[in-house]
Amino acid sequence: MKKLLLVLTTVLLSFSTVVAFAKPGDQLKYLPVQDGGRIKPYDSFSKEMLEIVYGKSTYEGRKATEIILTWMLSPQAWADKKIFEVRNHQVLEALKLPKDQRYFNGQELFGSERFTLIRQELQAKRETKEKLNPYFQALQRLENQFFVFQEVAAGRMMKVLPPKEGSNWIAVADLPEAFQQKFVGITTAFVTYIGQVASGANAADIESSATKLDEAIVAFETAARAENPTAYDHDTKIKAEVHYNDFHPFRWAYVFYILAAIVLLLVWALSKESMMKASWVLLGLGFILHTYGFGLRMYIMDRAPVSNMYETVIWVSWGVILFASILELIYKFRMILFAGTLVSAFALVIADFAPAVLDPTLQPLEPVLRSNYWLTIHVMTITISYAAFFLAFGLGDLGLFYYLKGEEKNHEKIRAIVTAIYRSMQIGVAFLAPGIILGGIWADYSWGRFWGWDPKETWALIALLGYLAVLHARYAGMIKNFGMVVTAIITFSLVIMAWYGVNFVLGAGLHSYGFGAGGIEYVSAFVAAHMLMVLYVWVIRQGRTKKSAKS
Repeated sequence: MKKLLLVLTTVLLSFSTVVAFAKPGDQLKYLPVQDGGRIKPYDSFSKEMLEIVYGKSTYEGRKATEIILTWMLSPQAWADKKIFEVRNHQVLEALKLPKDQRYFNGQELFGSERFTLIRQELQAKRETKEKLNPYFQALQRLENQFFVFQEVAAGRMMKVLPPKEGSNWIAVADLPEAFQQKFVGITTAFVTYIGQVASGANAADIESSATKLDEAIVAFETAARAENPTAYDHDTKIKAEVHYNDFHPFRWAYVFYILAAIVLLLVWALSKESMMKASWVLLGLGFILHTYGFGLRMYIMDRAPVSNMYETVIWVSWGVILFASILELIYKFRMILFAGTLVSAFALVIADFAPAVLDPTLQPLEPVLRSNYWLTIHVMTITISYAAFFLAFGLGDLGLFYYLKGEEKNHEKIRAIVTAIYRSMQIGVAFLAPGIILGGIWADYSWGRFWGWDPKETWALIALLGYLAVLHARYAGMIKNFGMVVTAIITFSLVIMAWYGVNFVLGAGLHSYGFGAGGIEYVSAFVAAHMLMVLYVWVIRQGRTKKSAKS
């Protein structure tokens, strides 16, 4: 065990060391900027702005820190660049633009009267407070892209100087004369630096210009700190956030989970029990990195990171590994850990590759959630129950696979999977039931009533009743092994509705702080594919049963 811990610690430290050394020119990333109700590094600010407009955090291989500053310094140079991302075909049709194209320049999108007309339609929807369908949500995003580009270009979006009194920082466009000169020092050094990089100057010259850029930024920061030392006291968290952005701990976590799943598959296929230690080491590394990333978000934001869909996906995938490990240590079935690593890695990959739907940015809490106490005990309790149900769902998929391979010859494996499904459902119910009650107490505390049949409350209750019905039916002998495998998959649809559907499909109720848009077609396809798989296996199984009865 000591050796295992030593290996885990060494590898983790080596990862941290790799990203700990900043290169000359990197000081720009650490420049504090006020945006979205908090102080963040320019590194985060620039990535978020570029993702809003372009949908990615880099543009043609160039960093966001470079792109955003050049927008501001020379917006006319970007007039012909196809930097605005539009995915919605209805919006493209309304603007008479080709549907097979994804990126456009500003003139193509905003230069025609059509943009003004559809913008008026959006405004009319807002005034009548109608729920925005995907077309108008896409229009809203387009309008936001237009606004962000204009504000960044005008220097009004990037707020870099705290006032002597008050809390609203001063934007670049409004800097006092003395600070304008210092900021010009930054931009001059920046232009020299990127010019040398672009022209392929020798390494010594590039390093020298990068060092001058760092010095200009430090000079600006020193003057800004002297202006209001209390408001400029975020160095530690700024460094932590840049490290978080560079390190991508959740990406490393799912890489190790996938490696662990591959090793488990080899253990399974080749009956190589000696490889189990390797799978545990890989799983442990992934779990430590997963926990490390979670802890970093907690430290940076001073709260439990479960305030939006992205964070709950990260939390649920962490819970899946935790529950799978505990059940594996108890039962030693092997397939519990295999199912756990697969579904957890799947959730993390989705979170990493769908930033337009699962917003990974660090945002302050909505006013209704500004209670760390209730956020921690209610939201974390509810969502950790989803982890157990998600594990049961993954095991259900594995169970279907064995039914396809042959029920008789895999009877022992199926029985083990059903046992794990049953225990996972019990764990989920043990968290979901108190989570709902705690939510009622919080609702009474916040909204003045314990229960109001709000869509979120209603679907959480439906999910609980669904799993309770399955557990009672199994206990009473009404559901056999195949029924448990099937219900593990079907009942998870209730969780998907309570977790994703209420926030992203219905978009109604008092839990509006968690609402979002996008991904409906993918989630619907995911659910439909599993329903069809269940139906397919059921038909195959029925056919085999009839054939066996005839013979």
